[in-house]
Amino acid sequence: MGIRYNKITEKHQREIVLLKSFPCKYGKCSFCNYIEDNSLNEKEIDSVNFEVLKEITGEYGVLEVINSGSVFELTSGTLAEIKKIVKEKNIKTLYFEIYYGYIKRLDEIRKYFEGTEIRFRMGMETFDDDFRINVYNKNFRTDEETLKLMSKELYSVCLLVCTQGQTKEMIEKDIEKGLKYFKNITINIFIDNGTKVKRDGDLVKWFVNKYSYLMNDDRVELLIDNKDLGVFEQ
Repeated sequence: MGIRYNKITEKHQREIVLLKSFPCKYGKCSFCNYIEDNSLNEKEIDSVNFEVLKEITGEYGVLEVINSGSVFELTSGTLAEIKKIVKEKNIKTLYFEIYYGYIKRLDEIRKYFEGTEIRFRMGMETFDDDFRINVYNKNFRTDEETLKLMSKELYSVCLLVCTQGQTKEMIEKDIEKGLKYFKNITINIFIDNGTKVKRDGDLVKWFVNKYSYLMNDDRVELLIDNKDLGVFEQ
């Protein structure tokens, strides 16, 4: 059994929930074993999620919702329940995840939760198009225009670092670009998870040595272990 509710008490204080959802619309990322948490059974999804959502206290006024996909794969029942809790618990800021294919639909969510600040995060993984497409199997390209659109629509992107095939230069560039375009970035150090993407131990040592100071940078959330947010499905 995993853990689906937690409080982040240090940097960027908030409550965080890991919810069940319909299958990720894309679902082809080569590093992701997360989609095993998806379901097609709406009743089952809602019954799990409603239990988790009961835990929310609203004490920080900030809630982050993650699910194995995008906010658009949550059921209408779950979204309605989140909306109700946001009102009841006086939540001012709400984080959701999206996949790139939804970038033009974000206003639907903003309208639905009118009166609450919505912050979208997206898995960019890397700004290196070839590596993203050919190694991570995440099939979109970014040019200057796209990055401008994304920096307007998204609060934050997630970067995946220290995988085999990556270079130090790629990682340095990714962090530089992430901080240039976005208010906030999350950096995940990859942990082997049974997928074909593998961790590069030497890069991890180099990275931790060079970048652990980012722990104190307000614009960065650095996850040394992907369980650092305290929610995960076993």
